[in-house]
This record gives sequence, C-alpha cells and structure tokens, in this order.
Amino acid sequence: MSRHRAVLFDLDGTLYAAKPLRRAMLLELARTPLRGPRQAVRTVRRLQAFRSVREELRDLGDTSSSLDDEQYAAPAARLRDDPAAVREVVAEWIHRRPLRHLPAAAWPTLRPTLEALRERGLALGVFSDYPPDEKLAALGVDDLFDVTLAATDPEINAFKPHPCGFLAGASRLGLDPSEVVYVGDRVEVDALGALAAGLGCVILGQSGGPAPDGCRFAPTFADLPSTIAG
Repeated sequence: MSRHRAVLFDLDGTLYAAKPLRRAMLLELARTPLRGPRQAVRTVRRLQAFRSVREELRDLGDTSSSLDDEQYAAPAARLRDDPAAVREVVAEWIHRRPLRHLPAAAWPTLRPTLEALRERGLALGVFSDYPPDEKLAALGVDDLFDVTLAATDPEINAFKPHPCGFLAGASRLGLDPSEVVYVGDRVEVDALGALAAGLGCVILGQSGGPAPDGCRFAPTFADLPSTIAG
C-alpha cells in the first residue's frame, strides 16, 4: 500500500497536453495583427529570449534577487529592451491568451482522475514554474486543489529542479516530504527536483528507458491512481 498522503502536481504538460496548446498559440500568433512585421518580430524575439533565460536560470537555484524580476530583466538586457515591455508580452502571450485554449488541451480524464485521488483521501496541490491559479480555473479544476505554488513566489524564488519549491509544497500540505508524491512530465526537472527534496515521483507519459530510483512512469493521466497506489 502506498505511504503517500498527498499528490503535488506540475501543471504545464502534466494537467493538459502541451502540443495542442503550442499549436493553438502558434496559429493565434500568426493570425493576430501586431502593428506590422517589426512588432511581430519583436514579440517573437521577446518570447524566445524569455523562455531561453528561464531555462538558464534553472541552474541558479535561489538567488539573492527576485526571480520574478530577473526572468524579465535578463532577457531585456540581452535584447537591449525594456523589462516592462518583456513582462507585458509574456503576460499577454504566455499567461492570458492561452487560457481560452486550455479546456481543449485538458486530458479527457483530468477531473475524474483528480476526484478519484481525492476520494482515496489524498490531498492535492500544484507546484509549477508558472503561476497556476488562472490556468487551474480555466481547466475547471481549481476547486480540487488544497494548495498552489509557483517557483516565482517570494518564499520559493527558485525554478525546478531546485528542491525549495517541492519542500514548500510538502510544508504547505502539512506533511513530511516522504508522504508526498510529485507528478510531472520531465525527468530532468520534475523527477530530479522531487527526489532531491525527498518526495516520491511519477513521470507522466513516458515508457521505456531507465527511471531514477524512487520514480515511476504512468503511461496516461488515467493511470495515475494505480501508479501512485502501486
């Protein structure tokens, strides 16, 4: 029988399929008038620089400065741009516009699977590199989670795989890390971070290949209850 008392989830690519959302956003970007080709190129460059910098910032762990500010200041410096302009482009194209497409990208079994986990007495939480609350509401499952955290929250201030956010999730759930299992979709970020913090780990949608000690694979979202219980 599983010793776990709670499940902490990644969000992007875990609670919904990432590829359909990416396709929808690429189409929307291509179809949206952006005041001429220069503005379109500037928007794409800002988004690319933002994503690139965030991956680089994974190596920093907790910093002495605000990670929420640094994720905009660093790409702006690289582009010789205004951090406020980068922040606004990200707010529009990564935070606001995707919300309308999330219901179509959600796993068909998303809500029933989460309800099944709750019926087994497991508390549920989300720890994501991005703020999760608006996305959970768009997915129609915000009522099922006991805690939500983002890597840019001041008390975390570190992207995955730094263990700080995983430990904060366990603490907010009132549990020892060993009583929590983390569900994500990236071994190098989700699994390594969870295991470093002492949580159990399930990686969604992968099969074959070696799994890190203490981590298992669940072929589909619907398989999570049996994988966690096993």
